[in-house]
Amino acid sequence: MRLVICDGNRIFGEAFADALGWCDNDLKAVAVTVADECVATVASYAPDMCVLDVRVPEAAAGLRLIEEIRSRFPDTVVVVFSAASDPGILAKARKAGVTGFLAKSRSVSEIADVLRKIESGQPVFDPVPHTASRPSAPFVLTPREEEVLHRIATGQDTRQMAHEMDIAVSTLRTYIKNVFAKIGVHSRLEAAAVASRANRLRRAGPLAHLPSGVFSPLHPGVSPVMNGARGCRHGGRPLHPAPGANLR
Repeated sequence: MRLVICDGNRIFGEAFADALGWCDNDLKAVAVTVADECVATVASYAPDMCVLDVRVPEAAAGLRLIEEIRSRFPDTVVVVFSAASDPGILAKARKAGVTGFLAKSRSVSEIADVLRKIESGQPVFDPVPHTASRPSAPFVLTPREEEVLHRIATGQDTRQMAHEMDIAVSTLRTYIKNVFAKIGVHSRLEAAAVASRANRLRRAGPLAHLPSGVFSPLHPGVSPVMNGARGCRHGGRPLHPAPGANLR
């Protein structure tokens, strides 16, 4: 299945596209960031599905984008993948012709499975997220929590993180839980996006050896798989070698 992913955060979009490719060999995704680029890519790539954040770069533009894609490319299914919590906006998106709404709190393996369901003709609409406030950046983390967040965003998995930090896996999981609670997220995917927006991804000290590009490829052999990807049924390779792969 061919996908075009449109998200205003390029780092997030590219990481998401690559993670889907790792999760399922048959999901071929490319990422774009603005409406015009999205329309041009859909026109040239002829995807089966366009997965977009309705707020690209704002809700009104996202709704217009949905309408244009559905009008010009009726064979391309449109799915909203967003943290948007305004029921009115999401209702308008549904009226404009989207076939699904997926919350960004889902794991990558869940998303891959749901996209397959939508491809088969089964609409999927997650409940609208609650509008509970999320702590705004800059958020306050301890130095150890900062390190954990950075490692999540640069693609390290749990065992690698615990080994390099010289702590038990159970201790690391406690750090991850605390980080998620402080920044108001439920998955590594969301944590990486929040971190990139808060400019928390480049730092000195013990992480100086990591790439300066947040989602640049890590050391050879490191699989860029996000939260929940252990549930993926297919191993894969990234679609493209450009920076943008690692979240777990």
